[in-house]
Amino acid sequence: MKRFITPYYALLFTLPFLTIATYSQQSITKAVGNDIAEPVIKVLDYNTLKPVYTKENDTLYVVNFWATWCRPCVEELPHFMAVNEKYRENNRYKMILVSLDDAERATGAVKSFAKRLKLDVDHYLLDDIKKMNEWIPDVDSLWTGSIPATLFIKNGKSLQFAEKPLSKEELESIIKLHL
Repeated sequence: MKRFITPYYALLFTLPFLTIATYSQQSITKAVGNDIAEPVIKVLDYNTLKPVYTKENDTLYVVNFWATWCRPCVEELPHFMAVNEKYRENNRYKMILVSLDDAERATGAVKSFAKRLKLDVDHYLLDDIKKMNEWIPDVDSLWTGSIPATLFIKNGKSLQFAEKPLSKEELESIIKLHL
């Protein structure tokens, strides 16, 4: 007696393959969807950067000064990105990263580093790091120049300055305090 595959058995046989194919496609879509766009690192001097975060628009600016060669900076950046993801939709919040790497590294090492760590925020590189002693006191009068350093500023007024690495909890608590 010959057996024919009935539609019922055909469905039972193909359903697992359809499920696997659909799941694989969703995984590919998610992986591509989580990719950030090619990072844009804007190279500028401090006098051009300052107006970016001193606007009087009732926005809390979290301005983190860092460099690729600074291990504590690199270690805290994933915490910053996790917290930024939580607050990025809030119109009264904005995170800015300011790299103190050499300007010629902007399109190479800094850009590839930003892409690898998915630093999906406004990103600047100061090209006048040799003039740090001129602009560091303007950021915070007590700043010794060590990094990482983070400025919390709203309506052009400094609310808090941290000259140390911040944990995810510390960063979020400061943001909540000033939002």
